[in-house]
This record gives sequence, structure tokens and C-alpha cells, in this order.
Amino acid sequence: MFNLNLVSSAIAPIATIARLDTSVTSATTNSLKQWLIFSASAFLVSIPVFVQAPLVRLYPTISLLSTIPWFVLSLILIFRPKTQLWGDLLLGFAGCWLAGSIYWGWFRWEPILHLPIESIGLPFAIWCLGKSWGKVGGYFYLGSLLGTAITDLYFYLTGLMPYWRQVMHAEPELAMPIFQSAIGQIETPWGIGWALVLIAVLLTVGLLSLRGTQLHWRAFSGAVLSTLLVDGLFWLAASAA
Repeated sequence: MFNLNLVSSAIAPIATIARLDTSVTSATTNSLKQWLIFSASAFLVSIPVFVQAPLVRLYPTISLLSTIPWFVLSLILIFRPKTQLWGDLLLGFAGCWLAGSIYWGWFRWEPILHLPIESIGLPFAIWCLGKSWGKVGGYFYLGSLLGTAITDLYFYLTGLMPYWRQVMHAEPELAMPIFQSAIGQIETPWGIGWALVLIAVLLTVGLLSLRGTQLHWRAFSGAVLSTLLVDGLFWLAASAA
């Protein structure tokens, strides 16, 4: 007689192993996705510095209009289940690109307007987060904005705003002496002290958010921590000149 209990007993360990294997695979996939989001966020923060900056200085209108393809591409990706996550992240990046194009294209001579213009997408980001929609892109935008705010705060505290204005009005080949004067302003006890304080703030916020397992926290962390990398590269380039 066919013994169902015997068959069940034989199948049970196999089913358990299959479930465990599926669980391990799912955890591995999720971990990989977390680090991909973190890396992509850090990469997207660096794009405006190395790509948008020269473009917007020479062709501000082209930089502004190129926001449209970013938004269109992000929406196309969002409405496809397999690419929804990346469209979400790209939407946050498109908001940063739009704000950067407006400021660096037409208002870069006035540092006081930098943060307000960079915050142009903040109401939309808050609205999306309130609706629990677009969390990855929203947190990426907030992380990028926080990094910008901390950097601007450092400029205010160390009296670098006049140098900002001079650099924006100077021809590229005449900007380096101004950079060197600004470095001299930074390399003082006051400048170094505030640099250490604000670096500690960015590291603390970035590393604490990196501990979160949710994808939007990884996007936030990548945007915050990459600010340190970008600022560090800028300082090294100016110091080495």
C-alpha cells in the first residue's frame, strides 16, 4: 500500500533545503542590489561635476534642455517593472541636473542663491515621499542636497564666498591664482577645524544611513558620502596647482 506519510517524510528535507536555498539567493540578490544602488548614487553625484560643469559653462541652454531626456528616460524606466528601481533613481538625478543647469548656467556668480536654486525639487521630493512613491530617487535628491548644504556652509563659515564670486567672473586660465588664495584661507586653524567638524557630520550621516537595508537609504548614503570624494578631489586639484 502506498504510504503517503513515508513520501512526505522523504520530501520534507528536500523542500526545506529548497526554501533555504531560495532564501539565501534572495538575500544575496537584495544585498547586491543595495550595493549597486549605493554605487550608482555615488556615480551620479559625480556626473554634474565632471560632465555638467563644463557643458553648462559653455552651453547653458543645452544643459537645461537636456533635462528633458533625463526625465523622459526615468519615466520610461519607472513604468517597466524590471527597471522601475533605476527609473526611480534617475528621476532624482534629473531633479539635481535641472537645478544645477539653472544655477550654474545663469546664477553662478551669486553663491547666496546656490542652495535655494538647488532646492527647487525639494517640494516635489517631499510630496513623493509623503505618498510613499519614488523613495529611492527622493532620498538620492535629499542626500545630494544635504551634501551641497554642508559644502556651502563651509564656504560661509570660512569666508570663501568672495573667492567664489571672483572665480565665477574670471576667465578659466586666470582662475587658478584665485583657487590658491582660497586654499590659503582653508589651511588655517579655523578652516581646518571646520573642515574636520563638517567631514565628521557627513561621515556620520552617510555611514549610519549605510547601515539601513532599505534601498532608499543606500541611495541617500551614496549621495552623501560621494560629496566627500568630490570635495576632496577639488581640494587636491587646487592644492597641487
